[in-house]
Amino acid sequence: MRITEMALLKDYKDLWMTGEELFRRPDLNPCELVNGRVVPTMPTGGKHGEIELELGARLRSYGKELKRGRALGGEVGIYIRRDPDTVRAADLLYISEERFARLRSPGYLEIAPELVVEILSPDDRWSEVMEKVSDYFEAGVVRVWVLDPKPRRVFVYRSPAEFVQLEAAQILTDEEILPGFSVLVAELFPK
Repeated sequence: MRITEMALLKDYKDLWMTGEELFRRPDLNPCELVNGRVVPTMPTGGKHGEIELELGARLRSYGKELKRGRALGGEVGIYIRRDPDTVRAADLLYISEERFARLRSPGYLEIAPELVVEILSPDDRWSEVMEKVSDYFEAGVVRVWVLDPKPRRVFVYRSPAEFVQLEAAQILTDEEILPGFSVLVAELFPK
């Protein structure tokens, strides 16, 4: 890495730009854009990746088999607000074919998916997680699932204030947005 690149990354928190500019700057990843300001994020750990792949494979299989939608993973950028832009990076999402067909550009999603999944990392703060949950709903997301690996539970949000908590022995399902999809919560958290 060149010295100028190291200096740029050091001053990461002072960068301001649009979503389109951020999309053309892969050298800044991993990060999000909040009200026009670049906010660095940490790469995830192995356990996080394993959980993301487990649920992502199930959602992908569900969408392909029924031809109803698509599962996308790997910190997918979603526009929350414009001018100044906010782009959040979702661990996983599920978007119906109907909404997917309305996407106009190959950049960040300008159409909200029906479902966003966030997987907690050990250093995540609930205040920041709840800020992201609120942002997703503001953008038009219908449901947000927050997976908490340590106690092996899932929080299913219908709004920032309305949620249910599912424990390892319960079934995760949502007939409104994923009719017929179900999984035992414990199966999402490999040992």
